[in-house]
Amino acid sequence: MQQAPHGHETEFAPLRGQARPLRLVAPMPPLKAPKLLDQVRERIRYLHYSQRTEDAYLHWIRAFVRFHGLRHPTELGAPEVEAFLRFLASERRVAPSTHNQALAALIFLYAKVLGLALPWMQEIGRPRASRHVPVVLTPSEVTAVLDGLQGEHRLLGRLLYGTGLRISEALQLRVKDVDFGHQALVVRQGKGKKDRIVMLPSSLQASLKDQLLAAHALWEEDVAGDRSGVELSDALERKYPRAGHSWAWFWVFPRDHHSTDPRSGVVRRHHLYDQTFQRAFKRAVQAARITKLVTPHTLRHCFATHLLQSGYDIRTVQDLLGHADVATTMIYTHVLKLGGGAVRSPLDGLGLA
Repeated sequence: MQQAPHGHETEFAPLRGQARPLRLVAPMPPLKAPKLLDQVRERIRYLHYSQRTEDAYLHWIRAFVRFHGLRHPTELGAPEVEAFLRFLASERRVAPSTHNQALAALIFLYAKVLGLALPWMQEIGRPRASRHVPVVLTPSEVTAVLDGLQGEHRLLGRLLYGTGLRISEALQLRVKDVDFGHQALVVRQGKGKKDRIVMLPSSLQASLKDQLLAAHALWEEDVAGDRSGVELSDALERKYPRAGHSWAWFWVFPRDHHSTDPRSGVVRRHHLYDQTFQRAFKRAVQAARITKLVTPHTLRHCFATHLLQSGYDIRTVQDLLGHADVATTMIYTHVLKLGGGAVRSPLDGLGLA
């Protein structure tokens, strides 16, 4: 199918199974890459999507093309998209969130990469994700898990529970974001690209200072070896070319070795990978003999629930978690009604042993 130059409203013949014609969406810079997946990468990076989003979208677009025998997406229409999504739901039995992620990847492909507005895309059914009550550990269970962690993993676990940070937010902390004077941490570009401030637990200050001393030794090693510094956003990299080499921008939780940046190919020091902590956390949960299905994100749930149990208001907890809508935070109020909450079981009133 021939594509018209960007910036023109052009009608196309309907794709198979499509009720309405295609038309170009709002103009975007022309793509330089000749291959489809490289075009997807180019557009994602132009729009400053995260590496995690890039990996996910590439995975689903590649799977979509392979599912239909390596046919180009411009040759496919609504029936082919629905067949692929039906396969994911019925054969692969993916979760609703995974189903929606695959659909988002295909919408991105057609709208942002191929430059085609497909009205039928908006008409494709989306599964409704069920709302689950989060798994929450008791304070004694949290203590048991944290005691099973060692070294910087122990500090990271205590930080997640003590501040409610997401694991990605904690791993991406910079030295300049730790404010001992005001006992605060500044979370930069959290979910939704918003900054926020959370408390710095007094009990973590000594351990964090020790962590910064260890990080400073690695920073000095990089400076002496004239390494490429740490990663910054594109705008900051251009505006302050040497900022990535400064101590203020260094990671609080750096890796002990260098790695290659998957986008730029530059060899530099990255922060700790979340998979490394997840493995250590899983071992600590097993050692504590906890049978609940928990992950490092459970510490964030525990933070919110235990604050509410201590009498803090829902708006305060919402701000600390960085939720845009208080309805998201309200899920933790359901946990307060479980177990030893306000409702007493009638069985306990029978006096049976």
